[in-house]
Amino acid sequence: MTTRIGLVGAGFIAGRHLDALTAIEDVRVAGVADPRADRAEVLAARAGAAAYAHWQDLLDVERLDALYVCVPPHAHGEVEAAAVDRGLPLFVEKPLAADLPTAEALADRIDGAGLLTSVGYHWRYLDTLETARELLAEAPARMVLGAWLDRAPRVDWWARQDGSGGQTVEQATHLFDVARVLVGEVAGGWATGSRSPQGPGDILDVCTAALRFGSGAVGSFSNSCLLPRAQRIGVELVAPGLGLWLTEHQLVVTDADGERTVHRGVDPFAAEDRAFVAAVRGEGDDVRTSYREALRTHRLAVAVATAAAGGGTVQL
Repeated sequence: MTTRIGLVGAGFIAGRHLDALTAIEDVRVAGVADPRADRAEVLAARAGAAAYAHWQDLLDVERLDALYVCVPPHAHGEVEAAAVDRGLPLFVEKPLAADLPTAEALADRIDGAGLLTSVGYHWRYLDTLETARELLAEAPARMVLGAWLDRAPRVDWWARQDGSGGQTVEQATHLFDVARVLVGEVAGGWATGSRSPQGPGDILDVCTAALRFGSGAVGSFSNSCLLPRAQRIGVELVAPGLGLWLTEHQLVVTDADGERTVHRGVDPFAAEDRAFVAAVRGEGDDVRTSYREALRTHRLAVAVATAAAGGGTVQL
């Protein structure tokens, strides 16, 4: 049986998912919806799918087995609620929303419906992340240093606080998610940030946080969007006799034997999409970030961003 999937949003990330989905046997992207009809048509054409100017039309016309929601942070909420009402399994791209209340309300609604969900924290599907976790099992991390030093994406909503929630919520959320996997839950901390005249929009263009984990480990997370290109994006971990530097593409291990680099052997986008489709078909159970689990990361990112805006304590 063919698994029919609808795609809401026609940006870059939606295209990554479309390519991964169409590579899976017996999967068809049936329709793509985006308020920019030209983008919907271009992306839909890559899969031989129908194009729609509104997600409501996609849901009303197409017979779907699952729905992908790949929209800007501020656009989350209504489309997920409509999918829940129809009992459609949901794949939601991060962040869950530009704010916390929208995500909290959706999580309760999804739980009440018992709906299958997956959220696009694709770093969780890195084989190098699994290697790091295995190494840390013998020597738990005592320090984690996260950095997302990059340029501002060239889309209008990203540099608006009410559009993206800011860089901490929209991008650095990946760092917090990896830290939760490898180090554990955050107990508290402090954060600060600021804007410069050269910065984009009305968001903080530099932010740093010092966090304390429940395990006793400490962490520092910094992000900026002032650079002309990506400079440093990843998570560094310090453990007794062990150092790790994890990026989306590789893992550098430093131990008593010296330093070695392990390159990733899987495409994490493809892996998370295969896992979700298998779960939709009832053929697998490798969804690593449900909506409720993603909410824990989103809650942390929003707490850090809120503290940074006021130069204060991270309240969890």
